[in-house]
Amino acid sequence: MPNNIRAIAISISDTRNDSNDVSGDILVECLKEIGAAIIEKIIVSDDFDNLVSTLKKHSETANLIITTGGTGFAPRDNTPEATLKVIEKEARGLSEAIRAESSKKTPRAMLSRGVCGIRGNCLIINLPGSPKGVSECFEVIKAILPHAVDQVSGFTKH
Repeated sequence: MPNNIRAIAISISDTRNDSNDVSGDILVECLKEIGAAIIEKIIVSDDFDNLVSTLKKHSETANLIITTGGTGFAPRDNTPEATLKVIEKEARGLSEAIRAESSKKTPRAMLSRGVCGIRGNCLIINLPGSPKGVSECFEVIKAILPHAVDQVSGFTKH
């Protein structure tokens, strides 16, 4: 099902690399399943300033950025704060739906601090870092992603 989604998958981790980024690989496959064009898949460290500059830079070329990792309680988990720094509008309904549905499967979903929002013409969504978390959380939002991205990109009015 082709659509207008131009996506970037960003894995956020101090320990992952191209050979062990299972969550990032799963995220790319999920995006392909909904017909998204994958612009790039990258891995960045948990460093706050680096995350902010990465999100700003890539929001200029993509209309969807989905991150995996850095949404928990660990001291280096900076993804939500970096996302909040760059977005202009929050999309709380997405993050609330993800947590609500995920909580039905595991109480650990309450520990996810992931946020979602809009910067310019780009929707940014934070997913957890675990492979299972990526799959389950993506399942919650996949049906609305094409419409949401169309709205953010200006392809549809309502």
